[in-house]
Amino acid sequence: MRMGVLDIGSNTGHLLVVDAFRGGPPVPAYSYKEPLRLAEHLDADQAVTPEGVSRLVKYVVDARGAAEDKGCTTILAFATSAVRDAVNADDVIAEVNQASGLDLQVLSGADEARVTFLAVRRWFGWSAGRLGVFDIGGGSLEIAAGADEVPDVAQSMALGAGRLTREWFEADRTQAEVRLHVRSTIADEAGAVLRGGAFHRAVATSKTFRSLARICGAPSSNEGQYVRRILRKQDLAALVKELATMSTDAIAQLPGVSPDRAHQIRAGAIVAEATMDLFDLTELEICPWAMREGVLLEYLDGL
Repeated sequence: MRMGVLDIGSNTGHLLVVDAFRGGPPVPAYSYKEPLRLAEHLDADQAVTPEGVSRLVKYVVDARGAAEDKGCTTILAFATSAVRDAVNADDVIAEVNQASGLDLQVLSGADEARVTFLAVRRWFGWSAGRLGVFDIGGGSLEIAAGADEVPDVAQSMALGAGRLTREWFEADRTQAEVRLHVRSTIADEAGAVLRGGAFHRAVATSKTFRSLARICGAPSSNEGQYVRRILRKQDLAALVKELATMSTDAIAQLPGVSPDRAHQIRAGAIVAEATMDLFDLTELEICPWAMREGVLLEYLDGL
């Protein structure tokens, strides 16, 4: 079955077309991405601006056309933090759905953590034991943990790299202030995860962690998804100090950093380092599957 999974994130719209069937891994066939930066198209009342809505509608309509051109019979469409947190979310969703003919749904933060955890569990299998899964998005940080396919704990915190950059760094707050805010927020929620016991495997997903791992020496994407990629705390700690003195243009030249995300790498690194410190992790293994694959796998399970 050829299917499309359309993810409207805080930074990017991403259509992933896959060949999928129950009992096997989804095989990517096509990808169509666009940097929407919806989180930067919020007004003072936290409503998506008309320009932001217009860009979103155009992208979703184009994405549906691209998916149909590739032969998709089903398109699963969902939005995360930027739309979820907007005060006019219902109106935005209604306008997108009317224009595109899709059924764009909003994932809660807990559901975002839960389906990402499912994807990681399927990737590593039961031999991974108790998993800890961490995902830094544009608007939020998701954490999930457990020994089954459904996590015991699924959390979402407003610590996305884009959000911190916009609300803290661009408001001239110091790195020390950002660091304390991040660490106190995670610490307040960490107990529910830590009570379940140590992780047998600690895993990170999605673009921010992949970029940080690549900067710290992990293999590039050209080497394939089955190459083991690790982010080590000692390397990350050195990177956090280095990023504090670098310009956005210089950060954009680092390996694994896309120009549209360079401005938020510093915030993402602070969140990643805090996560590893507070959960006493010396390393995180990067999983190539994340939320999109989790949504798809859950859909296939329900057929």
